[in-house]
Amino acid sequence: MKSLIPFLCLFLSVVNSFGHPIPDLPVHGIFETDGTSKISLSIDIRCFEEDPEKVPFLDLAQFQALTQVEKENLLVKAKAFVRKSLQIRINQNEWYLPNFTFEFEPRDQNEFSEEDTLVFIHGFSNLTDPSGIRTYQIKALKEAPYDLVFTNTIHGTRLQRVNVLWPGEESFVLELESIMEPIDPNLEPNTKIAEPTSDKETESLKIPTETLTQSTFFSFLRQGFVHVLPLGLDHILFVLCIFLLSRKFRPLILQVSVFTLAHTITLALATLGIVSAPSYWVEPIIAASIAYVAIENIFTSGYRPHRLLIIFIFGLIHGLGFAGALSAFSLDPGSLAIGLLGFNLGVEFGQIAVLSIAFCATFWIKKDEIYKKGVVIPGSILIALIGTYWTMERIFF
Repeated sequence: MKSLIPFLCLFLSVVNSFGHPIPDLPVHGIFETDGTSKISLSIDIRCFEEDPEKVPFLDLAQFQALTQVEKENLLVKAKAFVRKSLQIRINQNEWYLPNFTFEFEPRDQNEFSEEDTLVFIHGFSNLTDPSGIRTYQIKALKEAPYDLVFTNTIHGTRLQRVNVLWPGEESFVLELESIMEPIDPNLEPNTKIAEPTSDKETESLKIPTETLTQSTFFSFLRQGFVHVLPLGLDHILFVLCIFLLSRKFRPLILQVSVFTLAHTITLALATLGIVSAPSYWVEPIIAASIAYVAIENIFTSGYRPHRLLIIFIFGLIHGLGFAGALSAFSLDPGSLAIGLLGFNLGVEFGQIAVLSIAFCATFWIKKDEIYKKGVVIPGSILIALIGTYWTMERIFF
């Protein structure tokens, strides 16, 4: 028994490290018709922690309580964080990291005013090139701890094409020369150039709509998949609990469909800012939901219709757990709709992959009694222990 203790401790530490989704780093390029250009970063301070989801957002009250030294240390961490995460390339020249200026900013509001304001670190760098910026590209370094999200604004219009980059990947090349209209040399100095206000005007940016849609869709499709497999261990365990109760087609489809509907609803509402919930109570409830359905599997003889209500309620909570994947980025409505669709489909493909693996691992067990004793009970006990551990750890630690 004593020999199992080190193994159990190692197992729980691994379980804990994969139990939470991680935030991404938005990298936003801003290119104006007067030739000025800037890269803007919005850094969630939780990124500096080993397990970001265990740490609450930095709110205004906490920020004001920090000493000047503590604030300066956070800015130093932001600089080191960006240095190991990002490089850019202008006009297909050498990759480099521009000099960024870092300062604290409110996440959503224009000024520090309300007590519930969340504080992020804003990084910005003004780009200059003697020959003019014709192309622009970024890459996520191999040692980058998080994904990068590549977005751009041109002529005051946010492009719908969004790239989600994994560590080691390069973004598409933004061809500014072919997108931006030349400035009329007859314009008087300081003349304000009107920004596009309609889809028709936006077409002057010369980017095919299908290219924008496909790039954004597939970026978030992949992002949704990996948020389940392999990163979303809590989501994987919940789906496995659904599978363990009954391998019959109809109950399985009903439960998975209800779970999908529920987490799609709250993911959309949370991403749109209609509902919000602090992670310090969402995460423990997600863990408790895993323990609950696992325990129910042990003491229930088979599928009952009331299970659908339980799955739906817990699915709503799981959707809130996914919300951070999209809500942190200020996407335009078109990109947000495409991103939501792609992300949700990615999550569904992830769930299907989990169910397929579970089916392939157990299809050869034909007798229900053997399946119950050999798979359902031991599997559910293990999942219940993990869920219980997570619940206690997320509440008290």
